[in-house]
Amino acid sequence: MIRNIIVLIIIIGILGYFVINRFFFKPPVSPSSSQSKKEQIQTKEPQVPLSVAYMRKQKYSGSDIIIEQILFPGSNYDRYIVSYKSEGLKIFALLTVPQGLKPKNGWPVIIFNHGYIPPEQYRTTERYIAYTDAFSRNGYIIFKSDYRGHGNSEGKPEGAYYSPAYTTDILNAVSSVKKYKDADPEKIGMWGHSMGGMITLRTMVTTSDIKAGVIWAGVVASYEDLTNNWHHPDLNPRPFIPSEREQATRRPGRQSYIDKYGTFEQNPSFWQSISPISFAKDVSGPIQLHHGTADSEVPLLFSQKLDNAMKNTKKQVELFTYEGDDHNLSNNLGIALQRSVEFFDKYVKNVTPN
Repeated sequence: MIRNIIVLIIIIGILGYFVINRFFFKPPVSPSSSQSKKEQIQTKEPQVPLSVAYMRKQKYSGSDIIIEQILFPGSNYDRYIVSYKSEGLKIFALLTVPQGLKPKNGWPVIIFNHGYIPPEQYRTTERYIAYTDAFSRNGYIIFKSDYRGHGNSEGKPEGAYYSPAYTTDILNAVSSVKKYKDADPEKIGMWGHSMGGMITLRTMVTTSDIKAGVIWAGVVASYEDLTNNWHHPDLNPRPFIPSEREQATRRPGRQSYIDKYGTFEQNPSFWQSISPISFAKDVSGPIQLHHGTADSEVPLLFSQKLDNAMKNTKKQVELFTYEGDDHNLSNNLGIALQRSVEFFDKYVKNVTPN
């Protein structure tokens, strides 16, 4: 009798154990073995420093602008080498200030973003002389940052495509210029060439301070286009072959992102999150694009892609192409600069054309 009772208790205990575990304790759900790597990657929403969302959350306080050297003046404007702070780094820049009677609220400003120049060869007062002069003599303060690691600027050069560093320097430049005594903080435009085009576009989807942007031969397409179409032989009349130094700085950056977040096919949302063209609807003002059809360094396709993205989101944009012209618009420099000045006059100075 006692033996039967013990057996019954054991049976009841075993049944109770299974009932409790079946209905009250659910084991953690692990990813299905059939779930593809692509599906697992796409569930991630990383907040990396290069993402537009992350950059929008940061503070770019800039600093006072310090005059480091007085240069020989231009035709109707003064020229200086100045410095400002970006993430604690001392960054040098070219500053030009119009002569004559300053407007009540200060002079309008153009932040000037130069293209790729080997950092060890870069000099503040070399190159882009004709470009900056065109804006300076038409009543604009020009602020051309050297970027970190260029010339005498502190820090390491990091590139503009897989690091937010140069754009951070420009966002701090914007804040610094807004504090400058001769500048109108409500009238700031931005000009960018080549690599500087990417910096301009990224800045204009990060802050609302830029009233209008002009981009020449800009690297402004998606990262998928940058990877697959930058040096495609059907898109460039003479495919651009980057130097060993450029390859060393570009490819490891891209590959490290692919290794961590997946390819374009595996994780399209990530690549869109770091690509400013994906945020065309948020661009802070009208954009004017210029591109030569014989540009052997950046394909015309890139400007066409941004033009389409802006139009698809009902943003104001205009694209000028120059038949047979090169990366610097050498054969049409005068008309391209005139169009750029008139564009800034309209949307930054708010001057109605005659």
